[in-house]
Amino acid sequence: MEILSIENLIDDKKCYETIRKLRWGENGVICPHCNSAEIIKRGKDDQNKHNQRYECNSCSKRFDDTTGTIFSGRHQPLKIWILFLYFMGLNLSTSQIAKELNLNKDDAQKMAITLREGIVDKKEATKLSGKVECDEVYIVAGHKGNASAVKKRKEKVGRGG
Repeated sequence: MEILSIENLIDDKKCYETIRKLRWGENGVICPHCNSAEIIKRGKDDQNKHNQRYECNSCSKRFDDTTGTIFSGRHQPLKIWILFLYFMGLNLSTSQIAKELNLNKDDAQKMAITLREGIVDKKEATKLSGKVECDEVYIVAGHKGNASAVKKRKEKVGRGG
């Protein structure tokens, strides 16, 4: 009897279709090198039959569905990365994810770092506008470079009187 593994329940083809849909959206494929939309398909990847290859008619560079993403050039299959992300979303620890996906703990740790850094890199910078309120702010003006001029007042703690 075959042991049921979660990675056997997810389909490589669906993973690549999802990546294509999320990455290219309704606008279609755009060259990650020059941003041209003049793209032609150039078959499938030798390592993964679901990873579409492309060539840009403008800059003549070739790329695939994962070029320029955190999934590019990784030795783990895309479905493992997708499952890893899913488990991170469930708030599982890295060691729990490693055990579930039959990964080396060090590899799992590197994957978690890569995914977290990829999320942070893609996050837009927060821009504040309008009125902004801050609590618990201590601002010292006019004493730059002179720490001794900024001494906290020692409060006298005493009882009764």
